[in-house]
Amino acid sequence: MSARDDILARVHAALGTTPTPAPAEVTPGGAEVTPGGAEVTPGGAEVTPGGAEVTSGGAEVTPLYRTTSGLTEDELVALLVDRLEDYKARVEVVAAEGLAEAIRARLEGKAFVAPDGLPAHWLHPGLSERRVTDSREAPLAVVRLDELDAVVTSSAVSIAETGTIVLDGSPDQGRRAISLVPDHHVCVVPVETVVGIVPEGFARLDITRPLTFISGPSATSDIELERVEGVHGPRTLDVIIVR
Repeated sequence: MSARDDILARVHAALGTTPTPAPAEVTPGGAEVTPGGAEVTPGGAEVTPGGAEVTSGGAEVTPLYRTTSGLTEDELVALLVDRLEDYKARVEVVAAEGLAEAIRARLEGKAFVAPDGLPAHWLHPGLSERRVTDSREAPLAVVRLDELDAVVTSSAVSIAETGTIVLDGSPDQGRRAISLVPDHHVCVVPVETVVGIVPEGFARLDITRPLTFISGPSATSDIELERVEGVHGPRTLDVIIVR
């Protein structure tokens, strides 16, 4: 079996899926081995390299990892806040009616960009003169984005256990460039988009979309472990969780 076949077999085992049937070879002991590396026992059950069993009737396999966290909404929010603050993000939990004021407070005196699909009622009327709109039809040049102080976006999914916010390029999140070039990112996280663990997050995402994973402000370290911020994205991350 090739390395490619081994990897594909492990992926199918983890996802609980069955690869497309292909001609099987028979080992000297009489057991059939499929090209994907799974062994079919004389009883007709298939055992994948990861140890999951698929019955001959095609029954689904239970994944060999957690698919849900079992946490309540309060527990999810508390865990996400803890992780984000540990990454040095600034986090606030607000009610829906307080969102516009929370965003205004973080953008005081700043020129900012927002995607064209951001809900209008999220932005305080006093911010209109300092807002620049970006869209796929009329994208701002990188030079122009670099002149702006901040960006405001929504988010697609937030994973509490890892403190990761995911943007997927939807109209309320915009192009990837607008969330990477300005030095300050104000990110809105609707509470219904918060999940506990990574498999829950990916179950809600379309992996064919341009996904951006954010775990705190941009930071890296050189060989001497000197922390440098703002190299790969915004230096400041404000997260507003809306309940």
